[in-house]
Amino acid sequence: MTSERVTELLQRAYSDEIETVMNYLTNSIVLDGVSAEEVKQSLEADVQEELNHAQLLGNRLKQLDERPPASADFEARQESLQPPEDSTDVVSVIDGVLDAEEDAIQMYRDLITAATDAGDPVTEDLAVTILSDEEAHRTEFRGFRREYKQD
Repeated sequence: MTSERVTELLQRAYSDEIETVMNYLTNSIVLDGVSAEEVKQSLEADVQEELNHAQLLGNRLKQLDERPPASADFEARQESLQPPEDSTDVVSVIDGVLDAEEDAIQMYRDLITAATDAGDPVTEDLAVTILSDEEAHRTEFRGFRREYKQD
């Protein structure tokens, strides 16, 4: 068995991934403008990857005889990733993605530490794998941000 802290972090990470799916999907739909196309395409691609993360986390919770959170358990936290009023404000979406990725990176680092402390190498390995994906997303959106700073 694993620790209560690991379970808590797995459940929070699951909820965060579901919220990210919702916000990435919405932003990929509502952004307008020629300069938004590359960001929209990236968000669309990332939706499936973030959904896969949620599925992996949910399955791990099930393996630990826990359940993933459902909508009644959900508490939104991604304020900066909300779709902008101005649908051409690509920079605010990029900044929101960077905030969400930084939060996710910290979450998975915390989960790695908690899993290590609990002697749970399976959860640790899962968190390391997802952490790598989140760091890659952050790198991609840092690149987008640098491009927009040149404008």
